[in-house]
Amino acid sequence: MYQSFYGFTEMPFNITPDPKFLYLSPTHQEALQHLKYGVEQRKGFIVVVGEVGCGKTTLCRCFLNDLDPARFDTALIVNPRVNETQMLRAILQELGETTHADDPNDLVLQMTRILLDRIERGRDIVLIIDEAQNLSFEVLEQVRLLSNLETDKQKLLQIVLMGQPELKDILKRDELRQLRQRILVHCELAPLTPYDLAHYVNHRMTTAGWNGRPTFTKWAMRLIHRFSRGIPRVVNNLCDKALLSAYIRESDEITYWDVHRAIKDVKKLTR
Repeated sequence: MYQSFYGFTEMPFNITPDPKFLYLSPTHQEALQHLKYGVEQRKGFIVVVGEVGCGKTTLCRCFLNDLDPARFDTALIVNPRVNETQMLRAILQELGETTHADDPNDLVLQMTRILLDRIERGRDIVLIIDEAQNLSFEVLEQVRLLSNLETDKQKLLQIVLMGQPELKDILKRDELRQLRQRILVHCELAPLTPYDLAHYVNHRMTTAGWNGRPTFTKWAMRLIHRFSRGIPRVVNNLCDKALLSAYIRESDEITYWDVHRAIKDVKKLTR
C-alpha cells in the first residue's frame, strides 16, 4: 500500500534479518569487528549477547556474508533446542556432510576426521549457534568438548555463541567454568540511542529507495524511541504502522499522532 505511494522499491521496515538493511551503530560495529577478529585470529570461543530484537541475527547474517568463501566453511545452528546427538548431526549437515551414526562418540570421530581434512586443505571452519541461551547444559558441555579439537597449531573449530542476556548468567554457572575460561572474545549489543535511532530510520528508508518523502517529525522520533527503548525490532514495527497511518492521511509527514496510533495497535497485539 504505502510502498508505491511513497516510491519505495521495497518495504523499509520488514523484520526479516536482511543484511543489507543492517545499520551499524557503534556497538553493532564493535561486535562485527570482534567477530571478524576472533574468527580470523582463530580465538576459539566468541560470545555475542543482546536483548530480543537488538539485531543479533541480522548481524550474524552480515558477518557470514563478509567471510571469504574461499577460506571459510560455516555451520549456522538456529534451533538450539536439541540434544547432544541432534546438535552433532545438525553441525555435520550444515557442513554439507551426511552421517548415519547415532552414537555421539562416533559422530565426534567423524567430525574430527572431516575437520582435519578441511584444515589440511587450508579451510577454516566456523560454527555459529543462534539463541544459545536455549542450549541445555549437556549440549553446552558437548560444544565445549568440540572446542578441544585441535592440532598442534590451531583449533579445528571456531565457535560463536549468540544469545539473549540470559546467556551471560548461564555461562556464570560454576559447572560451566571450563567453558567460560575458553571465551576469549565477548561483546554486547546495546539498544539504539536517540541519535542512532534517527540514522537507523533514515538508513532503512534510503536502502528501500527513499526519495526524500516521507519524513518523520522530531516529536514522532522521540515517541518512537521512548516506546521502543531503542530496540530495532520494535522500531521497525512502529515505523511500519506509522507509515501506514500517514499513507491513509495521504501525508508526506509522519507525526507524533501517527506514532501514537501505531503504539495503540502494538499494545492491542500484546494484551
